[in-house]
Amino acid sequence: MGERKHNIGSRGEGICLLPHRQLLVLLLHSCFPFQSENSDKSSAESDSETEVEQVSVYRKLLATLKTSPESESEEEEDESEPEEPGESETEMDSEGSQDTGEGDGGEEDKNGVPEQEQATDTLEQSLGQEQADGADTSCDPSHGVIEEFTDVKHESEFSLETNFMEEESRDCNADKRDSDSSQASSEDPFKQHMDKELEEKEVEKLSTLPKTSSQSKWPRLGQLTFSSTLETHKTLKAEKEVDVKQLYLHKPLESTWPKVNKQFLSSVNKPSDPSFTPLQRELFCIMNTYWDLFYPERSALTNGEEIRHAYCLHALNHVLKANAQVLSNNAKRRDQKPGTDRDDYRDQGLTRPKVLMIVPFRECALRIVHIFISLLEVNDKRKIDVSNKKRFKGEFGSDPEEKPPNLKRPEDYEAVFAGNIDDHFRIGVAILQKSMRLYAPFYSSDIIIASPLGMRTIIGAEGEKKRDFDFLSSIEILIIDQADIYLMQNWEHVLHLMKHINLLPLDSHGVDFSRVRMLNLNNWSKYYRQTLLFSALQDPQINSVFNKHCFNYVGQVAVRNVPLSGSISHVMVQLPHVFRRLEAENLTSVIDTRFQFFIDKVLPEYRDAIMSHTLIYVPSYFDYVRLRNYFKKEQLNFTHICEYTKKAGVCRARRFFLKGEKQFLLFTERFHFYKRYTIKGIRNLIFYELPTYSHFYSEICNMMAATDSSVDATWTCTVLYSKYDAQKLAAVVGIDRTAQMLQSKKNVHLFVTGENE
Repeated sequence: MGERKHNIGSRGEGICLLPHRQLLVLLLHSCFPFQSENSDKSSAESDSETEVEQVSVYRKLLATLKTSPESESEEEEDESEPEEPGESETEMDSEGSQDTGEGDGGEEDKNGVPEQEQATDTLEQSLGQEQADGADTSCDPSHGVIEEFTDVKHESEFSLETNFMEEESRDCNADKRDSDSSQASSEDPFKQHMDKELEEKEVEKLSTLPKTSSQSKWPRLGQLTFSSTLETHKTLKAEKEVDVKQLYLHKPLESTWPKVNKQFLSSVNKPSDPSFTPLQRELFCIMNTYWDLFYPERSALTNGEEIRHAYCLHALNHVLKANAQVLSNNAKRRDQKPGTDRDDYRDQGLTRPKVLMIVPFRECALRIVHIFISLLEVNDKRKIDVSNKKRFKGEFGSDPEEKPPNLKRPEDYEAVFAGNIDDHFRIGVAILQKSMRLYAPFYSSDIIIASPLGMRTIIGAEGEKKRDFDFLSSIEILIIDQADIYLMQNWEHVLHLMKHINLLPLDSHGVDFSRVRMLNLNNWSKYYRQTLLFSALQDPQINSVFNKHCFNYVGQVAVRNVPLSGSISHVMVQLPHVFRRLEAENLTSVIDTRFQFFIDKVLPEYRDAIMSHTLIYVPSYFDYVRLRNYFKKEQLNFTHICEYTKKAGVCRARRFFLKGEKQFLLFTERFHFYKRYTIKGIRNLIFYELPTYSHFYSEICNMMAATDSSVDATWTCTVLYSKYDAQKLAAVVGIDRTAQMLQSKKNVHLFVTGENE
């Protein structure tokens, strides 16, 4: 990578040797602002011959370079109301469900989609962004054409470039506070992280050398693995006590955080640490020092909300500090004498968005925004001005009356699917001084809150005209919450996002290059990005994202606690569990090996009519389709239920299986995740693969007790596994049994639960 001179002027002053053609395009946009479509009319008023010639050269040069399509205005999708998760479930849960008489039992609708993705296929065809407008009446469908969100009235108010620090801060004590802040800034984790200047040799190490790891055990988080490429960084130590004043929180967070977080604090909290729970204290210690973090023990029932509050505090603290730095430098530049060097005020990225928060449902975004508002409101007298709050509540809130009554579902299901569970959304949030702007255009936003599907439809794919991902170029904090749910939605959307984050933008978007940090110009943004990943489980796909797409120069911290007792201990019925090991040469051959092992060695044992009422639990939809096609080809007596099956088909399949009219029932994991129906009539259970969620194992096994019968002695449970399923196996049987099973030469292992366990 070539040498770079740091003297880059906002209007072409100085020389910069850059290795990327995209940056050349950005600089040309800066040098010739009158050519930009987004520039003011006043910048194009001059009609001199010199300028005309420059425009011509500019156009010729741009014609030789690859540029991106114009950024499309954000449009609002037509959102059809998804079917209620429990509609008509009362009838289906009854033993004698009504027959609708439509089609074959268990046949799924060819055009159907799972409840959480009913509008996905059609929405993905439309890559329009979410529209936003200044008036609530624009949400009325009767308007027809959706107007672009401009909010001209508040544009200057929320523009970082035209704002300064609050006048009230310039009082007689301003000099004293400035001196105090300058002394503390050297210890501020934000300043330490963002002001660190990496050298070429360090970047080369980050790109090529493997990471070195070390272990540490913390009181609340447990076993941690610290990994880093740069040797200068040492392992963190757990803070037993945390003083809010020592965390360098931006005002007003010091005063608002204890009030907002009070709901999670107990009377046993230490007087010296009244603001954090033990879990929050250790998590925030890692967040605030800008390590990447993977926490795989998030639970919607227990610690989900306190974790959400912790990362919201960190994200808002980062944005307020970054914006305060820009506003402060605005005043310094304004007061600076003409002709002096302005290269000391590099405080921005190539685009404004700094924080990207990926969450699965609109309800999650609603709660995040409410936390932001609570953290910014110092007291009842000092309310924060929130633009488009009414519209936000209407689109992201939910009507409690919409949920059908008397539906019995597990507590964890109710916690995950609370509120508005639409999974296609994205919203920009701009924060400045005492105001918050919802539905801000992405390039005027500080924080973007979105679902993976919402990001996928705006990023688009190669060759599509309507796509944009420049706003991801300068993301400094990436938060992916509830990552396990994306395994049930579409994991490819997450991978697609990770491939497009922190890339050089294809357009300048009006950036002042004299204010852009050198780390962004050097295309080193990914080495400064902090990634916070929260999940309810350990999974190879989630681990892969954390290990292969996180390049933070500070390093990575992963919680690696092993389950001592698995979910098999929660099986309440007396049941023999047979674990059958299959041998695969490598990870890529496991799929074919499992299928062949099943049809050659397992299925023949269940073909006899005496082995009726056999449920086959299939986690992967692709395995499900393969098995379904094989069963049809062999003309086996079976029915099937998947996430695409219509409710009428589900009703018939459950009835046929209960009455024994169908010997086999193919059953997908995603259907169980979204519906959690109780399947009655199970006598024989086959786990084609270990479930993604370990507690699904005990749930499915306990369904055997749902049918009143006297054939308990004939119940069986067979599980297929390979050495590549070690994490899932440990979550089901525990770490000790897993070690024995993987080291043993035996291919069959038997465990009995219930009375004789």
